[in-house]
Amino acid sequence: MSGDARAGAIVLASLLRMPKSRLAMTISQDALIAAAQSSKAWPFQEAQRLAKRLPQGKPGGVLFETGYGPSGLPHIGTFQEVLRTSLVRRAYETLTGGAPTRLVAFSDDLDGLRKVPDNVPNQAMLAGHLGKPLSRIPDPFEKFESFAAHNNAMLRDFLDRFGFEYEFVSSSDCYNSGRFDEALKGVLANFGAIMDIMLPTLGEERRKTYSPVMPISPTTGAVLQVPVEVVDAARGIIRFTDEDGSVVEQSALGGMAKCQWKVDWAMRWVALGVDYEMYGKDLTDSGIQSGKIARVLGGHKPEGLIYELFLDARGEKISKSKGNGLSIEQWLEYGSEESLGYYIFANPKSAKQLHVGVIPKAIDDYWQFRAALPGQDIDKQLGNPVWHLLRANQHHEGAEAPGAGDTLPVPFSLLLNLVGVLGAGATHEAVWSYLGNYVADADPAAHPALDVLVMKALAYNRHFVAPTLAKRAPVDGEVAALWALDAALAGVPADMSAEDLQTIVYEIGKQAEFGFENLRDWFKALYETLLGSEQGPRMGSFIALYGIAPTRQLIAEALAKA
Repeated sequence: MSGDARAGAIVLASLLRMPKSRLAMTISQDALIAAAQSSKAWPFQEAQRLAKRLPQGKPGGVLFETGYGPSGLPHIGTFQEVLRTSLVRRAYETLTGGAPTRLVAFSDDLDGLRKVPDNVPNQAMLAGHLGKPLSRIPDPFEKFESFAAHNNAMLRDFLDRFGFEYEFVSSSDCYNSGRFDEALKGVLANFGAIMDIMLPTLGEERRKTYSPVMPISPTTGAVLQVPVEVVDAARGIIRFTDEDGSVVEQSALGGMAKCQWKVDWAMRWVALGVDYEMYGKDLTDSGIQSGKIARVLGGHKPEGLIYELFLDARGEKISKSKGNGLSIEQWLEYGSEESLGYYIFANPKSAKQLHVGVIPKAIDDYWQFRAALPGQDIDKQLGNPVWHLLRANQHHEGAEAPGAGDTLPVPFSLLLNLVGVLGAGATHEAVWSYLGNYVADADPAAHPALDVLVMKALAYNRHFVAPTLAKRAPVDGEVAALWALDAALAGVPADMSAEDLQTIVYEIGKQAEFGFENLRDWFKALYETLLGSEQGPRMGSFIALYGIAPTRQLIAEALAKA
């Protein structure tokens, strides 16, 4: 993880731990609950459905769950699922006036290794353990007692980095310790009914070997996909043919077997008492079948949201094998955690493109919502993404979020324009020097949140903006308009406000003699000739930030090309 990413992680962690006193503590709990009951924000919509089932909660706390497959490292999908679940959890607590809740991060680490990941060392060693439970395979990184233990540690580190409050639960621990034994006996007792649910969903070949329970071979240690006969459900005894052809009769309890995926999911819901779990659209069918199995086992399917999957820049489904996604580390290199949280918050039921091009707008939108929050009525606050993000982990004590109040002095888009114009001279020190034209007390220590974004802007510009910038020569009426702008700027004080500078630019663009059909054409000409981009900031803000004299130099360079 880069230094910039680590600094950004600190920002989000402190944001998520921001004391509630910062946000409308004058609102009574009754008023807050009333607003939550009518809120249309999706976390409250989810919480309202859950509250209909559990209006007063339940002993031990309402249980929210997220699942993780430890055959790979945590990724942006892991983050979004834990974050979104946390948002619903806090919304439910608000709606019920503080009913206790718990969040379990469940690792399915007794699952068999199906293929060797491309991004790990010691692949030949792993290839020799295909089919065995992830928790019983040596760690290819040679740091932990098993491959699953390594990836589970990465998961916990990942969740801790972002300040999530959760309980880690391992499938291996649950099976090995006997925690799942009673539920597993229920699976064996209802073996036929579960087969009736599953067989119609399978192809002809798969039906021949399918069993709701997969025994673990006593000879090879592999998780077996073989037919199973239930000998004694009450005692957990099963019979099957091992890989060497021998017929084996053994217990399915105590980690000697595990359930097939959809059965395992249902059994877990019942055994742990899960009340809420969301999952992606690709698991829709799994959710349906697991819900039916949960009812057979005497439980019920949890409440939950089915979210859409992320798409790449071309609108195609993100695939690990294609490598067309965006990792957490990549977002953290070019954007902030709070902006990632904001981007993930919106419209979980709509597919969203996930690529570096969405980062700048996500950053600016986050800070616009954050600036608006303190002045909003409570019903508007509950619809503001920042209200939810600041409470995602409200049970954690922590210092107030860094930054100057609840506003960002300079939009990220404007920082990008400044860095782009500075070109090869764009350094951390140079950017802060120019920020002195625009920001009172322009010091990184006084504006740590802004300082994080300065570093992000430098990285984003270096990799994605600078290679695309190409300033064109002004043509026709643009030349005269630029001369007029230069003359106007020559007669204004160096500390003229951004609004007054914007008015000057605006008035020049309205003059018929320059031939612009509309102001959009004038601003587009400024962006293309002065900044080298088709889009840009409010020019008044840019001029105030960059400075009158440097802006006139940009104009002179553009006119020299005419």
